[in-house]
Amino acid sequence: MNYSIIRYILCRVLEFAALFLLLPCLIALIYREKAGFAFLAVIIGCFIIGEIGKQKKPKSNVFYAREGFVTVSLAWVVLSVVGALPFYLSGEIPNYVDALYETISGLTTTGASVLSDVECLSKSIQFWRLFTHWIGGMGVLVLIMAVLPLSGGYHMHLMRAESPGPSVGKLVPKVQTTAKILYSIYIAITLLQIVLLKIAGMSLYDSVVLSFSTMGTGGFGVLNTSAGSYSVSVQNILTVFMILGGMNFNVYYLLVVARKPKEAFKYEEARVYLLMLFGAAALITWNIRGDYGSLAMAFKDAIFQVASIGSTTGFSTTDFDKWPEFSKAILFIVMPIGACAGSTGGGFKVSRVMILLQDMKKELLRVIHPQIVKRPHLDGRAVDDDTVSSIHSYLIIYLVIVLVSFLLLSVDKYDFTTNFSAVFANLNNTGPGFHAVGPTCNYGGYSVLSKFVLMFDMLTGRLELLPMLVLFAPNTWKRY
Repeated sequence: MNYSIIRYILCRVLEFAALFLLLPCLIALIYREKAGFAFLAVIIGCFIIGEIGKQKKPKSNVFYAREGFVTVSLAWVVLSVVGALPFYLSGEIPNYVDALYETISGLTTTGASVLSDVECLSKSIQFWRLFTHWIGGMGVLVLIMAVLPLSGGYHMHLMRAESPGPSVGKLVPKVQTTAKILYSIYIAITLLQIVLLKIAGMSLYDSVVLSFSTMGTGGFGVLNTSAGSYSVSVQNILTVFMILGGMNFNVYYLLVVARKPKEAFKYEEARVYLLMLFGAAALITWNIRGDYGSLAMAFKDAIFQVASIGSTTGFSTTDFDKWPEFSKAILFIVMPIGACAGSTGGGFKVSRVMILLQDMKKELLRVIHPQIVKRPHLDGRAVDDDTVSSIHSYLIIYLVIVLVSFLLLSVDKYDFTTNFSAVFANLNNTGPGFHAVGPTCNYGGYSVLSKFVLMFDMLTGRLELLPMLVLFAPNTWKRY
């Protein structure tokens, strides 16, 4: 294990944390809020520790997969611990465990909250709360690679550990250029949403923070009603950009940067993702049509909620926990599937489900034709055996985490549906669940133990399981 390079990168992360915190500090200055002192104290602390820690250069730039996994996991933990301090020091979330839960929920773009009244928060604290979604959406280390490239050519180990999907590739030969392209697209779509929300009548502040939350597929809002109090036009804009946030960013690269629309439309995962969302919305619309004055209004809420759950954003325009069981069952199926690989969304990922279904079909055919040789295909290319094997392992690990987490949460007072949906919602970075953790409720009633279990689930789900689990393997920490 190359500890010196890990220390060096973590110090860089602290410096970037200080830069991130400058924005809410500026908001506090504009609105003359006392919370600005909390931000300033954390900024100074991060900068000093970061500067001191990076003075000693790494002994070696050798950087393999093990260091990549450990560095990414520890970077997210460090950023979460630091990011929770302004909430706690300002006194607006007086319990540090709750502040940490809120921060991890923000950075992992989960959107699960322990707060019952978000409207009482100051502008700067609210800004930081929603800005964490945008920071975590594309990835912390991806941003660092885009702005401050590391030497040694080992960047891909960091990108593989942080980026969602069964396999991670480069858009262009250089990883640093790939990171810049991804963030350029991310920023461009965010700015477009800000403009559209402003045109739709929102204030500049609300337009900015809601765009952070939407493009990061997070789901934190500035109102206690989430998105239910907004106009139809604002809700429709949010629907569109939630869907865009859950799309593979390679599609945008091919459409806008490479200008290869034919190749972009060949992405099978994107087509299946859209088919899943609109198919689920159509079924729910038909199921809830009697509660609405028209099919159009029923479809508006249905597509909003399906897009919100499918992209793992977590906004709500209505209390879907009161919908018929059939509609809730559809949402519960969409929840673990989640968004596309290479998006800002969470979940198991559409591409993994597609490959697993094809592999299941292959096994059924082998029963009938034992000599058949058939592989799963994605985007016209055969999926190699290593990828298929890793997806099977991913599924097993995923199920084990679900079961263990559910068992630990069962110690608390909540019912089966509440606990099971809470685990699913946190592990898949979705946010709201059902019953006591539904769209009009929060996670504040859980015990400290349960909150730590859910925090672990959020981090593990965002980092695709293995990076967080590697931290607990004794062999990880052996020196070379």
